[in-house]
Amino acid sequence: MTDFTDTARAAEQAMRALFPPTPLQRNVHLSDRHGCDIWLKREDLSPVRSYKIRGAFNAMRKALADNPDQRQFVCASAGNHAQGVAYVCQHFGVQGTVFMPVTTPKQKIEKTRAFGGGAVSITLIGDFFDETLAAAQSFCAEKGAHFLSPFDDPDVIEGQASVALEVLDELGHAPDLMILPVGGGGLSSGVARYLRGVGADTGLTLVEPEGGPSLTAALAAGKPVTVPITDTFVDGAAVAQIGVRTFEVLKDIDPARVLLSPENRICVTIGEMLNVEGIVLEPAGALAVDVLDSVSEEIKGKSVVCVTSGGNFDFERLPEVKERAMRYQGLKKYFILRLPQRPGALKEFLNLLGPDDDIARFEYLKKSARNFGSVLIGIETRDPQQFDGLFARIKARGFAVRDITDDDLLAQFLI
Repeated sequence: MTDFTDTARAAEQAMRALFPPTPLQRNVHLSDRHGCDIWLKREDLSPVRSYKIRGAFNAMRKALADNPDQRQFVCASAGNHAQGVAYVCQHFGVQGTVFMPVTTPKQKIEKTRAFGGGAVSITLIGDFFDETLAAAQSFCAEKGAHFLSPFDDPDVIEGQASVALEVLDELGHAPDLMILPVGGGGLSSGVARYLRGVGADTGLTLVEPEGGPSLTAALAAGKPVTVPITDTFVDGAAVAQIGVRTFEVLKDIDPARVLLSPENRICVTIGEMLNVEGIVLEPAGALAVDVLDSVSEEIKGKSVVCVTSGGNFDFERLPEVKERAMRYQGLKKYFILRLPQRPGALKEFLNLLGPDDDIARFEYLKKSARNFGSVLIGIETRDPQQFDGLFARIKARGFAVRDITDDDLLAQFLI
């Protein structure tokens, strides 16, 4: 039986016909902050701005080796996997059909079409991914096409393992720790299996979005289970169920080494990497960097590689990123203020604001009240501690106030 490390090396060498190794860059800003050597494995700089091209390439390469007459390939994806498949379809000169949800942003559809050129057709079907996936698999059976799984496939896992191989080659030694994101588990299982195979003494820290902890749930249950996706912001890693094959590799991971990243905190990381380092990361691509503060003490003096897994960020989302980041940092709050409907009441409230308090939203919610009116207010400030003083002044004045910043149900309807 061929050794996994040998086949991963063969996959990595074959990829060189398509793209060079992605850069491994020491980040001075992060290294100085944490007192160690932090390297970023820049998968956001691949031809499709994510590591997904690796697994798609390897799976298609091996499928064509087994059956050179296979000319139709199919995938279901609304993001990076679709773009990787499109790119390699054009490379191999085969026809690809990409199924995407109807709700997929136009930018992602156009990028997939651009990468595939005339080699790819796109079918928009289903409001949810499960519907899209079912349609893709039905089409595969009808047309005799080859389905390219985004993660739960041995050839995809083998292709993603090339990330670890390149890290060891570029760094010249095994790092003390690698931090990488987990969605369906293709990247993490490939890296884990390769590091074990070469006997590298490298620890692994895996990161999931708080709104989609599929690996955490699987480790607790001892098998892959379906979890509800409570926040889809990290769309590249918010997967309801980790793969069966990928979990087989990851099932012995210490649950303490699987960290959860709050979506609002990820927004802080995205903004910092963009504003300080000029690095554009999508939410899933920022996961590894986001947890550095959580492991800061244990990594001092060590070498750490963070895999920035993707940079397909739609800049139309910047206002949302800024909003969520400010809420996480405590720099922006929303509250409902109950004001008496009499002349001068609003002026009294405005006089309670501090010099750095900026009204970002002001909306009457109940204009028909005879004695009182409810007002939705959003306030931005420079120091989160200033809100303590503001709320104290409001209550001392006798105005009723309710902070709804972290009330998910109300925020969904009002903010």
